Amino acid sequence: MTTRLDDPHMPLDLLLKGGYVIDPANGIDGPMDIGIRGNEIARVDEEIPINAAITAVDVSDHIVTPGLLDIHTHVYPFVQTDAAYVGGMNADAHLLASGVTTTVDVGTVGWKDFDAFKTHYIDRAKVRILALLNIAAGGMVDAASEQDITAMQPRVVAALAEAYSDIVVGIKTAHYWTKLPWDAEHPPWASVDRAVEAGELCGMPVMVDFWPRPPERSYPELILHKLRPGDIHTHVFAQQFPVIDAQGKVGDHLRRARERGVIFDLGHGAGSFWFRNAVPALRDGFPPDSISTDLHMANINGPVVSMLTTMSKYLSMGMPLREVIMRSTVTPAREIGRPALGTLSVGAEADVAVLRHLKGTFGFSDCGRAKLVGTEKLECDITVRAGKIVYDPTGLSMPDWEHAPASYWRLPELQA
Repeated sequence: MTTRLDDPHMPLDLLLKGGYVIDPANGIDGPMDIGIRGNEIARVDEEIPINAAITAVDVSDHIVTPGLLDIHTHVYPFVQTDAAYVGGMNADAHLLASGVTTTVDVGTVGWKDFDAFKTHYIDRAKVRILALLNIAAGGMVDAASEQDITAMQPRVVAALAEAYSDIVVGIKTAHYWTKLPWDAEHPPWASVDRAVEAGELCGMPVMVDFWPRPPERSYPELILHKLRPGDIHTHVFAQQFPVIDAQGKVGDHLRRARERGVIFDLGHGAGSFWFRNAVPALRDGFPPDSISTDLHMANINGPVVSMLTTMSKYLSMGMPLREVIMRSTVTPAREIGRPALGTLSVGAEADVAVLRHLKGTFGFSDCGRAKLVGTEKLECDITVRAGKIVYDPTGLSMPDWEHAPASYWRLPELQA
C-alpha cells in the first residue's frame, strides 16, 4: 500500500519509520511508515527511505496510531460546591502525555463563560480543544445554575453554538436535581428537554450526564424516548444505571436504544465506571461506543489517571487492541461530527500517537475501589500535534548527547 500527497520528491519534515500502524478509519493494521510535511500527513507507505525526510525517527517496536480523542474532559477551572478546590485541568499538561491531541470539554462552561474559555484556554492550547456547551448559563463554573430552569435558555445556547461551530460540537446537560423533591420550579425532565431543544435548534448532538429517579425520571425513558439518534449518554457503566440484569446480561433497553441510534460513551470519572457493570457488558457484547475519561483534577491521581490508563483497562478486560484504538479515535470523531479527526489519511492534519504495548502484570482500579489485574498496558513515547513533536520524554526523536549537533555544544553569549 502506498499513498502520497503532492510532489513525492519534496522532502518530508518528519518520518516515523518502522512502526506498527493501527489506523481503523483506513483499515490499516500492520507495519507502515508515516511521512509528515508541514502540519499534514503526506505519505503512508510500507517503505519510505530515511533520506526522504529532514528528521527521521525509528519507531520500530512501537504502535503508531492517529492522535487520540478524549471526548469527555474538563479543561476550564471550576470550583466544586462540596470542596474548595479548582477542578478543571490544564489540557496540555495532562493530555499530551497520553497521546491525546483532541479533547472535548463537556459542559464545564455555559454561554456566560464561553468567551473567557475560548480566549484564555482554547486559543492558547496545543491540544485541540472543542466544547459541549452546558445548557445552564453558568455551567459547572456556577453549579447553582444547573439547578435553575430559568438559566436554561435553548435559543441563546443554540445561537452561540452556531456562531462558534468550529469549536462547539454539541450541548451538555448534567447534575440536575438528583435528590430533592420535585416541584414547580424543578420538573423531572427540564434540563434534558431544554438541552434537546437546543440541540434541535443548532443541529448538534446532546450529551447527557444523568441520575435516574424512577418512576418520574427513569433510565429507560431517557434512552428510549428522550434522546434522539446521535445523542450521547455518558457514564454508561456508572453504579446508578440498570445495565446488567439478574442473569448477568445486558438489559434489553440498552440494546434497543443502541439500535435506534443512541450513543453510549464511557466517561470514566471519579464515580462513573464500575467493573461490575463494564466487564459483564463487554462479555455480553455491549462495549462503549467511545472510550473517554471525564478527566479533571479530582480523579487524575486515581481512579482515572489518564486516557491510556482507561484504554488499558479495556485491553485487560479483553477488548482487542485494534478495537480499543478504534473506540478512542474514529468513533468519537464521528460522534462529535469531526470525521477528519482520528485518522492518518493523507492530507489529514498530522496528529499522531506513538505508543508502547507492554505485557506483564498490571493492576487497575474502578470507582468503587475494586481492582482488576490484567496483562496489557499502553504507554506513550511520542505525541505529534499538527506535525510537531510536542511530547517525547524518553528522547526517542533525539540524538545521543555525545553525538548532538554543533549547536548543542555552543555556549550562549553572556552580557558583560
